Amino acid sequence: MFSTAPDSSAPAAIPDSQALRSCWHPVAYAHDLGAEPRRAILLGEALALWRDSAGTARALSDVCIHRGTSLSLGRVVGDQLMCAYHGWRYGDDGRCKAIPQLADPSRVPGKAQVAAYMCQERYGMLWVALAEPRWPLPEVPELESADDWQRVYCGPYSWRCDASRQVENFTDFGHFPWVHPGLLGDPERPVVPKHSVQTDGHILRYDVVRPEAPNSDEFPVFANQERVAPERHSRYQLQLPYTIVLRLDWGSERGMVYFFASQPVGDEACVGHLVIGRNYDRDQPPEVLQQFEDTIFEQDRQVVESQRPEKVPFDLADEMHLKFDAVAVAYRRAMRTQGLALAAPA
Repeated sequence: MFSTAPDSSAPAAIPDSQALRSCWHPVAYAHDLGAEPRRAILLGEALALWRDSAGTARALSDVCIHRGTSLSLGRVVGDQLMCAYHGWRYGDDGRCKAIPQLADPSRVPGKAQVAAYMCQERYGMLWVALAEPRWPLPEVPELESADDWQRVYCGPYSWRCDASRQVENFTDFGHFPWVHPGLLGDPERPVVPKHSVQTDGHILRYDVVRPEAPNSDEFPVFANQERVAPERHSRYQLQLPYTIVLRLDWGSERGMVYFFASQPVGDEACVGHLVIGRNYDRDQPPEVLQQFEDTIFEQDRQVVESQRPEKVPFDLADEMHLKFDAVAVAYRRAMRTQGLALAAPA
């Protein structure tokens, strides 16, 4: 046993929203951003996402400097985002390039600019960092190998909780038999296999081999059809703060990779983005796997949204931990060690 927690709804340590600005976060699937701008919320800040004439994704503050209109209501004109209210046009650097109400629209005051944020498109997602990012995105070559691996996009999954709650749920083995019986776990086999966590700075790694329920008739999504009681080999890489790479295999060359990242919308709201790669059953409609994940995430959502507090308490004394909670303990320690969580204000 790691610790015993007092009964309290106010965590002693919480995510540091300022420090989280210096990390890459998903804000949308790339295929959802077309010719029209799109609004997103990240760490409480409204963003206007848009593509320039070359199709490159851009991110600006979603507040026009003139009258506070949402820029995401506007439209793209060449390489500029035009406000819907008065037609002011902004470049990808956030500077206003033209004010049509002026006799000379190009005579723009220096103050006429909004915040511009770093944006990149990778693994079929759009990522934004509100400040210089401390770490790059993890490398997932399977998702960049279209010839061998099929991509399936699931979600997004909007939950009323802190992003850390969503991440911890994704790595929690103990709930499978109870929340997902017949799909990910078996109540007759509830014991969590022994595993250890290696922490390397902002990255946690851990492997688990466990029995799992056979494929169901409704969701034949795993590569274990030939075995009644298959073993799943799971290799996790959790990159702080909210990104997970999970590689699965069943003792053969057939494998699956889960790339999950939670978007911290605000203190008590998040959106999960999930891209799955697999090198088998490529002729199976993606809807089968998508419906399976929709079912799993909905089962989880009902439980996780009931957790109190909504924010993960990063002080280990705030909740009770047992040995099979090793991942949660290591995650909470690493978040504090890396300065991504701090003591809550008194």
